[in-house]
Amino acid sequence: MTKLITKSKLGLLVCTAVFVCNSCATNPVTGKRDISFVSKQQEIAMGQQADPEVISQFGLYPNEALQRFINQKGQQMVAVSHRKDLKYEFKIVDSPVINAFAVPGGYVYFTRGIMAHFNNEAQFAGVLGHEIGHIAARHSARQQSKSMLAQLGLVVGMVVSPELAQFGDAAQQSLALLFLKFGRDDERESDRLGVEYSTKIGYDANYMADFFRTLQRQQEQSEAEPIPDFLSTHPNPADRYETVKELAADWQQKTKATNLQVNRNSFLKLIDGIVYGEDPRQGFVEANVFYHPELKFQFPVPTGWAYQNSPQQFQMAEKEGKAMMALTLVPGKTLEEAAQQMLQKYQLQVVENQKITVNGLPALAIVADQKPQEDPQQQQQQQQQTPAVRTLTYLFQYNSNIYSLMGISLEANFNTYFATFQNTMQRFRALTDPALLNRQAERVRVKTIAKTTTLAQALRQYHVTDKRLTEMAILNGMELNDQVTAGSLIKVVQK
Repeated sequence: MTKLITKSKLGLLVCTAVFVCNSCATNPVTGKRDISFVSKQQEIAMGQQADPEVISQFGLYPNEALQRFINQKGQQMVAVSHRKDLKYEFKIVDSPVINAFAVPGGYVYFTRGIMAHFNNEAQFAGVLGHEIGHIAARHSARQQSKSMLAQLGLVVGMVVSPELAQFGDAAQQSLALLFLKFGRDDERESDRLGVEYSTKIGYDANYMADFFRTLQRQQEQSEAEPIPDFLSTHPNPADRYETVKELAADWQQKTKATNLQVNRNSFLKLIDGIVYGEDPRQGFVEANVFYHPELKFQFPVPTGWAYQNSPQQFQMAEKEGKAMMALTLVPGKTLEEAAQQMLQKYQLQVVENQKITVNGLPALAIVADQKPQEDPQQQQQQQQQTPAVRTLTYLFQYNSNIYSLMGISLEANFNTYFATFQNTMQRFRALTDPALLNRQAERVRVKTIAKTTTLAQALRQYHVTDKRLTEMAILNGMELNDQVTAGSLIKVVQK
């Protein structure tokens, strides 16, 4: 039976059609119209909001030569890309994780971890083109339009309940843009663009395919969390390798490119001395104790708790997500002033507080509950929907800083975790052990091979232990039985 369409319904259909059409944007890469509810101005605003959070979360890697290098190559590649209408920024962040990522608005980040694992400029250029490709093809904007925000990969995002996660300063929504999971079609398109862009600026894109094998080997060897990277949502690595090789051949034929660059030696010399793995100067955990050599303090981590270190805070979380602790710096000249800042920031209401001394340090212990919503109309609904949160916080005055070590749980669980919170907080103390204070980071060291031999034999000559041979082979993008010729360069890791 046919139904008549009323005038009001017809108007609604027309409005909907106009809205959808107005929400379409031409994809710079394909030239096709995509449905997108994110404008160029919104993309730029998203990137501008995310960028300071990225830098706060990871920190910039303090190497001017490397920062100049990524910016120079990035701007060179933008000039041949499909999208030149953005102001791009390229940065290397101080993280050991092997990763590269882009956010809307033209912001591209490489970790020092991925820089250490490249073995020539051509590998680097292929991945750089891949990330620029995500921006050029508006992949991040499309994902945001579909509301496909992923977890942050922090302890707060991984394990704790939403009521507790609000206390994780780093868990900002815009920072979640870093962890958008692109679909396989988007990844294939970015691989294709990586090949195209790197070829156009004169690099041999075959080496981009080789780096994917390094990533796969690294993930297979890793005993930690999977790499939050190119692999989790990407095409099968073997298929991807072959596809990129074919794309490289096609683009070399299209551009009639000759004398394509690899630049192995110059790149290895550029990364010589780069920090490898965790940097103990930024704090490290050993035998369930967190040590910070630069700030000169230590405290225990509860047995079995997950933890995450970042420049602005150290988080610990009980693995069932029922409790967490976080150490942060708090502004203020006195403990009382710092306490007011903290209470206001988290909207906490003091239950009790006491001035104490902890291992010779002036401290303030505070039990506080989260304040209810100020809006009377929302207050009853909020109290019904959200369980009450209770906190135990110790504020310490030490070396001109004030530190907050806060334990957080639902009020119903607070007594269960009170002793754990207190045990950690009452063992906050000055770090005085010279061996821990002087702990140095491992660094990539580039060595020249004296005579032709196998990689395994060459690594042993530089005192690489047997248990680290495979790790060093992956770092070099080689197999242990590969021949290395006299005069060639390899990477080893030393302090």
